[in-house]
Amino acid sequence: MGDPRSMPSFATPPVLPQVIGFDTATGAVTPVGRMIACRVTDLVGLCADETARRYMAEAGDPVVYEVVSSRVPETSGELPQSVTTIHPGTIGGEFHFTRGHMHTRARGEVYLGLTGTGGLLTFDGRRAVWVAMAPGTIGYIPPGWAHRSVNTGDEPYRFLAVYPGDAGHDHAWVAENGMGHRVMRGASGEPELAPFPRPAAGSR
Repeated sequence: MGDPRSMPSFATPPVLPQVIGFDTATGAVTPVGRMIACRVTDLVGLCADETARRYMAEAGDPVVYEVVSSRVPETSGELPQSVTTIHPGTIGGEFHFTRGHMHTRARGEVYLGLTGTGGLLTFDGRRAVWVAMAPGTIGYIPPGWAHRSVNTGDEPYRFLAVYPGDAGHDHAWVAENGMGHRVMRGASGEPELAPFPRPAAGSR
C-alpha cells in the first residue's frame, strides 16, 4: 500500500463516509437535509393550461411534489442525493410534473425509480426524448439535457437522484425554452406527448 500521506486531496472530503438511509415507501431520508414542497402556485407559467392551474391554486393550492435531500453538500467532488415524490394528478389534463432544470455545468445525472410509474422528459434545445420510469429502472441524463420528471400513474411516483455536487440547477432555462413536449393524459388515461408549446385554455 502507498503512503497515506500521499493520498490526493479529494480523499478527505468535507463529509465522512456514512450510511444514508431512505424509506422507499415514504421517501424519508435519514439523516435529512434540505426539504422542498412545490405547490400548484409554484408552477406559474409552466403549465399548458394556465387557467386550470390558477383555479387549482385558488381552490386549495395542493402540493404537486416534494424533494428530500441527504446532508451531502452540493460542492465540487461530492455526489449529493435526493428523493423526489410526485403526487398523482393532472392540471388541465397535463400530468403532474417537476419544474425541470438544466445543469449550469455539463454534468450527467442518474435517477432510480422507487415506487409508482412516471418518466423523464428530456430536452437538449432541439430534441425531446421521453424515458419511461418504474421501480427498479435507472434513467440516465447525459450532460447538456434539461430534464423534468412526470407522474403518469395513479399513485405517488418516487425516485432517487444522484448528481455531481457542482452541477447547478438552472430552472430559468426551462421557463424560457420549454421542454420540447408536454405529457398529457390521453383519452384512455395513458400518457401522450403533445407538441410544446401548447396554447393555454382561454388564451385566444
